[in-house]
Amino acid sequence: MIAKLTGKVDSSGDDWLILDVNGVGYLIFCSVKTLRSLPMDGGMVSLLIETHVREDHIHLYGFQGAGEKAWFSLLQTVQGVGAKVALGILSLFGSDELTQIVAAADKTALTRVSGVGPKVAGRITAELKDKVAKMDLGAAAYVSGGTDAKSKDAKAANHTAAGDAVSALVNLGYGRVDAFGAVATAGRSLGADATVEQLITEGLKELAA
Repeated sequence: MIAKLTGKVDSSGDDWLILDVNGVGYLIFCSVKTLRSLPMDGGMVSLLIETHVREDHIHLYGFQGAGEKAWFSLLQTVQGVGAKVALGILSLFGSDELTQIVAAADKTALTRVSGVGPKVAGRITAELKDKVAKMDLGAAAYVSGGTDAKSKDAKAANHTAAGDAVSALVNLGYGRVDAFGAVATAGRSLGADATVEQLITEGLKELAA
């Protein structure tokens, strides 16, 4: 089973690339986000690989990060979500964005993806909410920031704020899944500078709605 490949980008298309590994060309399907982050043809790249073996084909799916690969597998546990739809979702949303969307049960956002209707979007948010609540909140509860040192420091601080806010709501008697979703929604509206107190206050409003 192929788990990782390193080679030169030979060519690429809308949802695929051919990776030249020591003279052997591997056809690998990827999300648009991954393809856009790759070097130009001839550049070296390493991709994590998930191999799908079927009676009539063997498909390779490539990812630059473990988070995207984990979401690819997780999404396909939902009825109606196959590899193509999972890649479509990952083409539009990053790992942190998906965590935020599922935690906040934002079905409307998911329906922006081709092949995802209201029913499938509802299944994704309902079936994955418990699993997402067990993940690390990280920066997912917040609006995406920049990549400079100041933004990274802010995200690190808010990582702690989000976790503390969830813990506080759980200590008040709310379930972790509900608390997670409330803090994620609060983080979206308050932004990256939200304090623990603000997240708790807004989270309580969400839980009372």
